[in-house]
Amino acid sequence: MRRLSTVLILATLALGLPLRAAARDGDIDKINGSVQVAAGQQAGDVSTVNGAVHIDAGAVVHKASTVNGAVTLGDKAQASALGTVNGAITLGNGGRVSGAVSAVNGSIRLAPGADVGGKLDNVNGAIVLNAAHVGGGISTVGGDITVGADSRVEGGILVEKPSHGWFHWGSERKPVIVIGPHAVVQGTLEFRREVLLKVSDSAQIGPVKGATVVKFSGAQP
Repeated sequence: MRRLSTVLILATLALGLPLRAAARDGDIDKINGSVQVAAGQQAGDVSTVNGAVHIDAGAVVHKASTVNGAVTLGDKAQASALGTVNGAITLGNGGRVSGAVSAVNGSIRLAPGADVGGKLDNVNGAIVLNAAHVGGGISTVGGDITVGADSRVEGGILVEKPSHGWFHWGSERKPVIVIGPHAVVQGTLEFRREVLLKVSDSAQIGPVKGATVVKFSGAQP
């Protein structure tokens, strides 16, 4: 348990998540419970430990983060950054994050019209874009990546080689990378481990390093 706590603290620091309340007006900090920002409201840094963070439709926050919980950004809600350790991150229709979106051991899903200005990354868990935009590239270690139809990514894609650390259990399987119809990935697609790379014949991608492109037609491979 001592080792697990140390790992979580290090991951929290790596993601820039707060360990204690920041004591600023508009901040919301909690331990052992979920946090919600109501539709149309504004807040500063919103964080919890052992609970979910819900940013409802149209709300605006600075950062939203949790350890052991999910982060949900509602339709047309806005934040400067999202992060979680051991949980999923979901952006609703038209949700916007001006900076980075980071997860450790959790999926990341972007609904149509969602926009991430910075980097989108996780260690394990699916990353799925559905007619969405990412401006700072996508990276993972063991997760599948789907750049769905009509999505756009700037900054390329990177799949890192797994280490033998705690976060990489079960990472022996080959990640599946799918670039869907009419999707665009600008920048290098670099794979430092073996993957399955499937690219629509109507997609546009940059240079590929470390993988062989398998073309497909139709909506899905």
